[in-house]
Amino acid sequence: MAKKFDVKALDSIFDEVMDKMERSKQDIFVISEQSRQSYEDMKNELQEVRTNIARVIKTGDLLEEKTRAARRRLAEVSQFFNSFTESQVRQAYEQANELQVKLSINRSEEKQYRQKRDSLQRRLQSLLQTIERAEYLVNRLNVTMNYLTSDLEKVDEAEDNVKLKQDYSLRIIEAQEEERKRLSREIHDGPAQMMANVLLRSDLIDRTFREKGPELAFKEITSLKEMVRDALTEVRRIIYDLRPMALDDLGLVPTLKKYIDTTEEYNKGTRMNFQSTGKEVRLPSNYETAIFRLVQEAITNAVRHGKASEIDVNVEWLEKQVTIIVKDNGSGFDKSIVKSQSFGLMGMKERIELINGDFIINSSLGNGTVLMFIIPLTLDS
Repeated sequence: MAKKFDVKALDSIFDEVMDKMERSKQDIFVISEQSRQSYEDMKNELQEVRTNIARVIKTGDLLEEKTRAARRRLAEVSQFFNSFTESQVRQAYEQANELQVKLSINRSEEKQYRQKRDSLQRRLQSLLQTIERAEYLVNRLNVTMNYLTSDLEKVDEAEDNVKLKQDYSLRIIEAQEEERKRLSREIHDGPAQMMANVLLRSDLIDRTFREKGPELAFKEITSLKEMVRDALTEVRRIIYDLRPMALDDLGLVPTLKKYIDTTEEYNKGTRMNFQSTGKEVRLPSNYETAIFRLVQEAITNAVRHGKASEIDVNVEWLEKQVTIIVKDNGSGFDKSIVKSQSFGLMGMKERIELINGDFIINSSLGNGTVLMFIIPLTLDS
């Protein structure tokens, strides 16, 4: 009798455990679905914010062009002060000041949108972690319940993840890119804005000194203005090299085009051409970042090592893959010698492998270089 009672007691305990596990699984599933709905709503809100950022950036670029033109006009008025009426001088200064105020308001609006975007991205990441954790727990419960009911011997085999190595490596790259973004924001909101204000202030000082007539002081201030302009340009170049903020907001193709235009401006004597064919699609952030860095490294090598005078970048969007071709007319290199010793090429090879792509090199001494990156579009983009 005791043996029979023990068996029934064990069966009762087992049924109770299974029932609690089933109820827990349902509760976790409800949390997962609620989080998923919140995630979708927040993702739509984030898309709206990104649209606003793109609009503000476009407006800011136009304002920046107008501000530069107004500053040139102001410099002309200051240089030939006696050739202009008081009304013309006042109008030049007022227009420059008004445009600077509008540009500052635009930058402030952009900053607010970026802060909201960053907050939404953090909340989305938290929700995504909740969803992933819920799915993980449900899967564990299913595996455990299946094990208990069917007496499986190897539960661990059901949890094998063939993408573990890839995901781990992508997380490392993501952490590096987050650090670049942090540095970019700090420099953009600090030194770059301060230098812009110093430049505007120097115009007013320039006029004051001209009215008093110390020619030497005027020359020193003019020189100072040039130095500030150069420093401001360099800071903005560093910001862009650290992390192109437009990548998250505008997408891969517009960011590549802007980067190539900027790089061509910095490298006089090197002509750069960019072309994108086919229907562009947005890829996951890690993939867009990896592709951007591949093109950036290829262009840097062509300019710095290949001394190229012409660089062509072609992006071809196909149904199942995107192909990026970077071609230059530089000095080229011997693949058998350089490939195993170049950290740049090794870095490109590692990046392309992490996104399951292919990397093709065609180069020889004196005949330029062609780099081809082929990335499959079998992603959940």
